[in-house]
Amino acid sequence: MLEHIGQLVLIGLSAILIKNFVLYYFVGICPFLGVSRRVSTAFGMGCAVTFVISIAAALSWIFTTFVLRPGAPLSTWAWRMVGGDPQTVVDLSILSYIVYIFVIASSVQFVEMYVRKFFPPLYKQFGVFLPLITTNCAILFACLEILKHVSGVDDASRWGLDSALVLAAGGGIGFTLAISIMAGIREELDHCDVPAPLQGAGIALLVAGILAMAFMGFTGVDRGLAALLFSSGA
Repeated sequence: MLEHIGQLVLIGLSAILIKNFVLYYFVGICPFLGVSRRVSTAFGMGCAVTFVISIAAALSWIFTTFVLRPGAPLSTWAWRMVGGDPQTVVDLSILSYIVYIFVIASSVQFVEMYVRKFFPPLYKQFGVFLPLITTNCAILFACLEILKHVSGVDDASRWGLDSALVLAAGGGIGFTLAISIMAGIREELDHCDVPAPLQGAGIALLVAGILAMAFMGFTGVDRGLAALLFSSGA
């Protein structure tokens, strides 16, 4: 039990700091640069992405575990119901991308309706970037990471729903942290004398690169924490 909790801690910490989706894998760059002009807007976008990525991760794990992976129980049952060979291993993982995109799009639609109804000013600030969460590759990346740890692995190594949700929540929190820091820096840059050639996207990309290098300082923290949690003397 304690070992499993330790694994969850490592998954979440890695997604937030060590292997931040934006600053380590460089996914989700579009909203990271487009909605990071004001801290309030950036924080709202981060919360929306965290909510969507959590829902998408849960649904992706359910679909992958019970339908898409090789030998999934529901797809195997359906195959046998239509008279298929019982010895055949049904593998629908080729449909993963299509299923994940539909899951993400429906989750984003739900969030958009909620924000439009209860937070109209925030909805106006998001503009086109809220529906564009559908194309935020950070969410699809989380779904594919879940696929990697659910499909084609042995039962002992297969992720449960808790691991998938921790990865998604950690990735969303990491995204919120990165975009909020970026927004705070860009707000301060509005009061600075930025050289004309670097104004706009130029200085934003430079700041993003410096942030990525700063987050590299967390490299190895997961190994040290794993050694602490799982040492024989613990």
